Amino acid sequence: MKVPSSELNARMARFRDRMDRSSPDWEAAAIAGKVNLYYFTGTIQDGLLTIPRNRDAVFWVRKSYERAAAESEFPDIRRMKSYREAAAVTGPVKKPVYLELDSVSLAQYGHLQKHFAFTGIQALDAQVATVRSVKSAYEFSIMERAGKIHRHVLEDLAPALLSEGMDEVTLTTELYSVMVREGHQGIMRFGMFNEMLLGQIGFGTSSIAPVCVDTPGGISGLNPAVPMMGSRDRKLAKGDLVVIDIGCGVEGYHTDKTMTYMFGKPIPDKAIRAHERCVAIQDEVASLLKPSAIPSEIYSTVMDGLEPAFVKNFMGYGQDTVKFLGHGIGLWIDESPVLAKGFDEPLQEGMVFAVEPKKGIKDVGLVGIENTFAVTPGGGRSLTGKNPGLIPVY
Repeated sequence: MKVPSSELNARMARFRDRMDRSSPDWEAAAIAGKVNLYYFTGTIQDGLLTIPRNRDAVFWVRKSYERAAAESEFPDIRRMKSYREAAAVTGPVKKPVYLELDSVSLAQYGHLQKHFAFTGIQALDAQVATVRSVKSAYEFSIMERAGKIHRHVLEDLAPALLSEGMDEVTLTTELYSVMVREGHQGIMRFGMFNEMLLGQIGFGTSSIAPVCVDTPGGISGLNPAVPMMGSRDRKLAKGDLVVIDIGCGVEGYHTDKTMTYMFGKPIPDKAIRAHERCVAIQDEVASLLKPSAIPSEIYSTVMDGLEPAFVKNFMGYGQDTVKFLGHGIGLWIDESPVLAKGFDEPLQEGMVFAVEPKKGIKDVGLVGIENTFAVTPGGGRSLTGKNPGLIPVY
């Protein structure tokens, strides 16, 4: 399960090349976020990766050095008790240091500045995101394993979990058990410090309940203190739409998939037609996921082709709609680039996107679909299956 040294070396080389092109005067960078540490070192131990421009990078580990040394093929791992020891070896930095401003806390920044005594900081979040956005063959092999688990559980196993009278929390916990047994790592990671077990699972209009996350779907939640997991009070009844929007993680890497089910009897025809339109939109977006395509242009092309009546409650419900059609995915569920306005750099082969056209339907819930696609010269290749959803469970 070790990340090969050749993989780590290639990642560091791509990062240095990206920094040279985007920030030609850079002198030093430092990485402290646990997911980025895993990406560059192959271990998620507590430490600091220092990357001088003209010297080899060093991974300074506070805890656990022994585990980092056992897990990682990174060429230079050293023990430290505090940043002071790393700073003494690294020496003074005359130019601003590049840090992960999206994830480094103010307290952590204060400790870094105290010992390294740099005079300013610059963000390296975009540079790391760009490097991470293109997956290697090694990363693809892991994501394809996640996709196979995802497809099998949601298309083959999940229908048998549904029973009349069960509540949303029961379905969530039973589905979680199945996912972990099949190979899911047990958590999903998002940017900005967020983690969760599975995702959004709900019956009927629970799937369009307002949430604090930038997503087209919703969830009832246990209570105001824990707005996730679903409701213990919402029971599954005949005629309910069931929406399962979850991630699957394997060795740190994720796929994202949404599957819908009609329990007991079909949902209304208007909702079925809206769902079918969302599936067609997914297929259209997937066909455009080719190298050199521009994400913002894909978004505009698809959105401009939708009639105003359909756009209402598309990608959400009411005031809670989102302005994207899909998002990059990898070590985080929500990675860059995004299929949205403002993302103008061309796609590259090796990028992976979760494409999720969905539409809220009054008194029914959230119809639509989501699958994870790899960018290829022939268009998006699904890693998570091709079932169109609305699986009947009668």
